[in-house]
Amino acid sequence: VQLQASGGGLAQAGGSLRLSCAASGRAFSSYVMGWFRQAPGKEREFVASITWSRGLTSYSDSVKGRFTISRDNAKNTVSLQMNSLKPEDTARYYCAARAGVGLAYNGHEYNYWGQGTLVTVSS
Repeated sequence: VQLQASGGGLAQAGGSLRLSCAASGRAFSSYVMGWFRQAPGKEREFVASITWSRGLTSYSDSVKGRFTISRDNAKNTVSLQMNSLKPEDTARYYCAARAGVGLAYNGHEYNYWGQGTLVTVSS
C-alpha cells in the first residue's frame, strides 16, 4: 500500500486549502482512511477519518465545521478540504490507511502512512 499526500502550502488565516491523498496497491473497499497532523514540538493528533465503503466520517473537535473529508472511489483518493484556516492549523498533515471497517482515531490503529504535506497558516 502506498499513500501519496499533496496539496499543502501557505495560506492566510481565514483561507482554504485542499489536501489530497492518492492511495494505491490494493483495493480499499474495506479500509478506513484518516488524516493526522503534527505541529513542531507537539504530538501527532487525529484530524478526520472516513470509511471507504460507506463514507462515514468523524472529525476532531478542533476542526469540526471547518474541515471536510471525502473520498473518490473511482480515483482512489481521499481529500481534506480545509476552510476557515487558523494559525494553529499549521502542521505537517499525514494521510493514513487502516484495514478494517470501523472509524479509528488513534494513529496506532493505522497500518499505512503517507509522507506528509506541510500546511502553514499565517496570521
